Amino acid sequence: MANMFSLEGKIALVTGASYGIGFAIAKALSEAGAKIVFNDLKQEFVDKGLASYKEAGIDATGFVCDVTDENAVNAMVKKIEEEIGIIDILVNNAGIIKRIPMTEMTADEFRQVIDVDLNAPFICAKAVLPSMIKKGHGKIINICSMMSELGRETVSAYAAAKGGLKMLTKNIASEYGEFNIQCNGIGPGYIATPQTAPLRETQPDGSRHPFDSFIIAKTPAARWGDPDDLAGPAVFLASDASNFVNGHILYVDGGILAYIGKQPK
Repeated sequence: MANMFSLEGKIALVTGASYGIGFAIAKALSEAGAKIVFNDLKQEFVDKGLASYKEAGIDATGFVCDVTDENAVNAMVKKIEEEIGIIDILVNNAGIIKRIPMTEMTADEFRQVIDVDLNAPFICAKAVLPSMIKKGHGKIINICSMMSELGRETVSAYAAAKGGLKMLTKNIASEYGEFNIQCNGIGPGYIATPQTAPLRETQPDGSRHPFDSFIIAKTPAARWGDPDDLAGPAVFLASDASNFVNGHILYVDGGILAYIGKQPK
């Protein structure tokens, strides 16, 4: 059973994994035995990521690469294959969100979110698939979202992109499953990261932040997720334990999507 979940000898590329959810997933893959490669937009972010990996005892390799630039991604993947080896696991984690009401959002702002959250996973998957096909095995994990299923005010572009990413996941599974390639998604719920910290701050009167109260009330687990809550699902989808799981979105949300909410008092 332990061998089913082992990633010994595997090479994993986790995009945008200098910190946050990407870092937590990369750390979990490393602890399962994988060699970690990651990218970020700027050298300063890559350097900070490398320092964090070193502090965690992980020998990671970082690249500066804009995942929306197809030529840059192809060059990065080629360099990884030449210097480290064929990528066995791709985690499309890099993403952005712009919380802007739809009527106030420009088309360029909408396109930027689509470019990073949907086009980039297409570009990265396309870059690694040929070698996975030749090798006869591969794992692609797309970081989707509850917004792959739900809408909410101010996130029209993000929800459109993540809904599209859900369907891209299913299509990659459909198109390349015959080559023993599995493409699945992880849909995190609300995760306690530095980015969401302001939404969890205690108010001056000692009460919860209104959004914090909203999330706690909507989550059967009655808490925010921790980045480490994504570790087990990521290792499962990256390992041989999931070799007959394909085109699936695993929502790690504390039960939000299963819950209609409490009746008002």
